[in-house]
Amino acid sequence: MPEKLEQELETAGMLRLDLKASHFVGEGRIELLRRIGETGSISRAAKAMQISYKHAWDTVDAMNNLAERPLVRRQAGGRHGGGTELTDEGRRLIVVYETAAREHQRFLARLREGLRDFDRFHSLIGALKMKVSARNHLRGVVRTIKAGPVNAEVTLDLNGTPLVAVVTQESVQSLGLAPGGEVYALIKASFVILTTGDGGLKTSARNRLCGTVERITEGTVNTEVVLALDGGVHLTAVVTTESLRALGLAEGALACALIKAPHVILAVDG
Repeated sequence: MPEKLEQELETAGMLRLDLKASHFVGEGRIELLRRIGETGSISRAAKAMQISYKHAWDTVDAMNNLAERPLVRRQAGGRHGGGTELTDEGRRLIVVYETAAREHQRFLARLREGLRDFDRFHSLIGALKMKVSARNHLRGVVRTIKAGPVNAEVTLDLNGTPLVAVVTQESVQSLGLAPGGEVYALIKASFVILTTGDGGLKTSARNRLCGTVERITEGTVNTEVVLALDGGVHLTAVVTTESLRALGLAEGALACALIKAPHVILAVDG
């Protein structure tokens, strides 16, 4: 009996990041940045990638012109007659792209699995279109589950950032949670308490996630603050504008988010 059409389908796609409605970086441009970082030379990077020196320089110029801060800069003088180096912005872009590329491949793999079972495919698409009132819906992997008489403590790995949730044992069973499994953490922005990043504060909150303030959208009463955590994870908090001013937070400052474990809601696909 011949297999169904969907059994032979494959998923494919290359990740491209745009900036200012223009092509910014894809795998080829990221590879060029990697080679420049390794060799300290655009000419050697171009030779390793088997592209012309002019094409390499034109590509670097295109990226530098789009970015607010240069990704690559020339070094003048020195014993070796100068060279080229990546800036902190260039190195950060590589990390951001690599993180996004891993998530992209995981998405394609999950989509491919869904296509193998067309009925499940509809369930998968429904999950991807899911709308929730929680401002934060973060995807992670279950690291450990510590069972108790009534509740369980579930520790997630969010691209290297640990997050602890406390849910009922019944929820662990109904969601099919197990170490290594993918799960979504849903957190209302109003449940996130912000502190300055100078440390020393003791609280009952199980989670203390620290990062850099990436964006502040100030309102008359409330203000939205977005923290950039390690591994490319972003966390949004809504605090009163008065509290923001009392903390003295500004974009680029270090800050920590305090989240009680029972305030983390877990969800899975399908």
